[in-house]
Amino acid sequence: MNVVAFTVIAYVIGSISFAVVVSKLFGLSDPRSYGSKNPGATNVLRSGNKTAAALTLLGDGAKGWFAVWLAERFAAQYGIEDGGIALVALAVFLGHVWPIFFKFAGGKGVATALGVLLGLNLWLGLGTLVTWVVVAYAFRYSSLAALVSAVFAPFYYGLLFGVDEKLFAVLAMSALLLYRHSKNIANLMKGKETRIGGRTEKIS
Repeated sequence: MNVVAFTVIAYVIGSISFAVVVSKLFGLSDPRSYGSKNPGATNVLRSGNKTAAALTLLGDGAKGWFAVWLAERFAAQYGIEDGGIALVALAVFLGHVWPIFFKFAGGKGVATALGVLLGLNLWLGLGTLVTWVVVAYAFRYSSLAALVSAVFAPFYYGLLFGVDEKLFAVLAMSALLLYRHSKNIANLMKGKETRIGGRTEKIS
């Protein structure tokens, strides 16, 4: 019963769309109405407000970290084992992707997934973040960096901790990230994906 309660709480936390909330606070257009129509930091950045985009990124990442931290903080007290923490990790991610407060139309989940990984283990999160930065710097495609990071995250987890319940949560998040980026994958293959900075070019 405690695991169910923490899982539901995690889903509700994940359902808070910082892209929408921050945009309203800054008097910006709803991020679901322009650009990629994705309620995430990258699309908020298209509004030209870097502060709003940064706060969106931090908020989406923080909620993933907080939900996992909350479960781990009270795990012993409420008898929550690794399987329960894995459910919480997945639930907060699902809340972001399919938020109950926004008609189940959410973001792609990159920042929230990173927050979850940081909550599970600092080195796991940092390793995945470094992967994103390296790929983004080399190719200038945010989506490509996210895709490569999603592929490597379960690999990093396996190297650090082996096979357990939490690994399956990481695998599920990675699979959903790949699914949510299906249009980006198609654009990358066609050379139509927008680079970081706004230009659309083929991968050289």
